[in-house]
Amino acid sequence: MNNADLIVAILKAAGIAHGFGIPSGNVLPLMDAMRKGGVAFVLTAHEGSASFAADVTGRLTGAPGLAIATLGPGATNLATGVGSAWLDRSPMIAITCNLNTDQLGRRVQMWIDHHALFKPITKATLRLERGRIAEAVNAALALAMSEPMGPVHLDLPEDVALAPATETVPPPAARTAMACAADAETARAVELIAAAKRPIAVIGSSAMRLADPSLLHKVVEHHSLPFATTTMAKGLIDEDHPLSLGCIERGCRQLQRKVLRSADLIIGLGYDTIEVEYEAWIGDVPLLQIDIEPPDVAPSVNLVHHVGGDLDASLARLAALPPSANRWAAQSLADHRRTFQQALRPQTNSFSAHAAIDAVRRALPRDGVLSFDVGAHTHQIASQWTAHGPKTFLITNGWSSMGFGLPGAIAAKLARPDLPAVCLIGDGCFQMTCGEVATAKRLGLTLPIVVLDDKWLGLI
Repeated sequence: MNNADLIVAILKAAGIAHGFGIPSGNVLPLMDAMRKGGVAFVLTAHEGSASFAADVTGRLTGAPGLAIATLGPGATNLATGVGSAWLDRSPMIAITCNLNTDQLGRRVQMWIDHHALFKPITKATLRLERGRIAEAVNAALALAMSEPMGPVHLDLPEDVALAPATETVPPPAARTAMACAADAETARAVELIAAAKRPIAVIGSSAMRLADPSLLHKVVEHHSLPFATTTMAKGLIDEDHPLSLGCIERGCRQLQRKVLRSADLIIGLGYDTIEVEYEAWIGDVPLLQIDIEPPDVAPSVNLVHHVGGDLDASLARLAALPPSANRWAAQSLADHRRTFQQALRPQTNSFSAHAAIDAVRRALPRDGVLSFDVGAHTHQIASQWTAHGPKTFLITNGWSSMGFGLPGAIAAKLARPDLPAVCLIGDGCFQMTCGEVATAKRLGLTLPIVVLDDKWLGLI
């Protein structure tokens, strides 16, 4: 067994089943180890697609996604999707396969400092060295899966990959557990909710990583909380729920801002300001934040209380404390939903984008997965689409890069072959990643791709 074999064995033991990438001579030792070790190498058309696919794999599988590239231009291409995992907080292992150790740092073809490249967009960047492979890979896996989750970069010189392994596969390293909020913090949060006459919960992307997403449902029902979501958090509670207000800060955002600013308390549940900062929409409404860390807010935001720590534990505690009541009427919430959805569908004499989106929603089963992209269509889809379950609505909204939708759909279909999936993207995004159609074909995936073609870049 060489070190490449050891790396693959550790990754497989951690639950990684696929790695996405592009081959080169430096990558071949790792690819050969993957072939022998039972971790599938998925050839993509571009390294950026490989890292986007790894991002989505990390969101869906409970193990980090795996992306692989050669040195230099392979690494810079890979960095786009790694940045997505960094800002959107998806667990990922990004491996760059480098020159032999004695060539590192020299002015030779394709070499750049990979650690300098990846340091700003990863939780850590580590060089793999003989005799310390297991320690580094295990540490990378634990770090990627510890909150806040994210990507870890490993740089693998070719001579290190081919050298005989001197270590064995270690037991999986334990991820760092997040401390729970103090009981007094949670009790104060419940007091604020109980005192509010018109509270609204806004669910954000930190909640995507809950071990038990049903806790959100329990909290909003227990305390009778109308709720909205950010783009990435759609589906964490079925949007057909009578307390649902829809998605914020997308299409027809002024209607959503009006109802949010009519509240007397906003409760951020796992709200990560990477998607949209509070000051963009909250006005002077008091904010109660319940998340893994303190919120990044402007001085204008009236933050009245923060509950920080393990989000599952905080929500479980909220659901166990005495229930609250408020003055929201079911009919007023239903009227808002109807007005909002009607505004998103103006009458037109031609076949419109919103008609196409509705057609795709009708065709896709309730448990189906949608992967889409960044552009003008993002605003319409985010507001209009009804998401019914967690992890069925895939988009990047922190990194917010074009090129996510198609590789994301491919990754979703590989991670959850039991679920129908569809890719719904604009023509600009399709032109960026149309080579991945060949990837889907080669993998034998049943993956409808719907392109909303307005023949220009409608939003830049």
